[in-house]
Amino acid sequence: MSLPKISKIFIIGGTGAQGLPVIKSLVADKKYSVRVLTRDPNSARAKSLLALGNVELHEGTFADEEILRSGFQGCDGAFVNIDGFNTGEKSEIYWAIRAYEIALQSGIKFYVYGNLDYASKKSGYDPKYRAGHYDGKGRIGEWIVFQNQVNREKMGAALFTTGPYIDMAIAAKTIMTPTVENGVVTWRLPMGTGSMLAVALEDCGVYVRWLFDNRERSNGMDLEIAIEDVKWAHFAKAFEEVTGHPAKYIDTSLEDYWKERETFGQMPAGYNAVPNDKSTMNVKDNFTGFWNVWKYSLLKRDYNILDEIHPTRIKTAEEWLRMEDKKGIEDGKGTLWDRIQGENLIPILKIGEDNWGGKL
Repeated sequence: MSLPKISKIFIIGGTGAQGLPVIKSLVADKKYSVRVLTRDPNSARAKSLLALGNVELHEGTFADEEILRSGFQGCDGAFVNIDGFNTGEKSEIYWAIRAYEIALQSGIKFYVYGNLDYASKKSGYDPKYRAGHYDGKGRIGEWIVFQNQVNREKMGAALFTTGPYIDMAIAAKTIMTPTVENGVVTWRLPMGTGSMLAVALEDCGVYVRWLFDNRERSNGMDLEIAIEDVKWAHFAKAFEEVTGHPAKYIDTSLEDYWKERETFGQMPAGYNAVPNDKSTMNVKDNFTGFWNVWKYSLLKRDYNILDEIHPTRIKTAEEWLRMEDKKGIEDGKGTLWDRIQGENLIPILKIGEDNWGGKL
């Protein structure tokens, strides 16, 4: 049975780091138009999306049923990537469920959910891997796949499962921001010799576009992406190869890592979560589980599928670094070495720009 045409996509999370390349890819050839939910239509990110063409802005928040209904109205596709650091784990689960249900009621024909690995489940529920921002999304991802068994003819659905953005390694205000120590670019991270399934933001748009373009195959799929299994000592060596400047990775104990971030660690992992609610994890507990996921190389990817879907994808950290170095020079931002200096580091995450704050 041929699936109905998708022409207009409602986007939740469009002004975030992942949403920007997704929207660029969707509207690049004008096959799709998008309606982007934003709390601030006057923000620089929102205005940059409008400039792409085939983009309209919809002011409001995903934590409002009327806004969700008006956002889905007149659209036939949806890409939903809720910011769990805004909501906190508990609210994210509720609003992710409601967003799916309201999309179904509103006549959406294909629904792509921005997902993360259900790390607790994949570890056999070992508490050392408990990271609320991963588990919150992962539970909903499984729930959507289950719902899709019944609803797939009315509203198809796919998961887009990502991971830490490799772009965070050269950006300000991230958990992977480097320092330059005595002329050496240094990453002090608590991940031992483990591997991180790092994701290139640039590739996210290609994958999401593929999900919408190939719905006969993607309906019910969990597309789990990454560049490669990145060991951070190899990343530092690749940085040296690309830039000609020294770099190193220093394996850091969790105790020392959090000693440098003591105040930050006690904040709620979701800045709009209720701090004294027993369900609210603090940043330290949340990201301790996150770092253990990579230290013990818990998660895996099928790179053969990714090569088939996106043959020209970025396949190594070194390839990504070379692309970034070239792009920075072409854009007038300087070389990677220039951009890595403390005064030149800029946020890539919206949460960094917003300084961990903003309305729900």
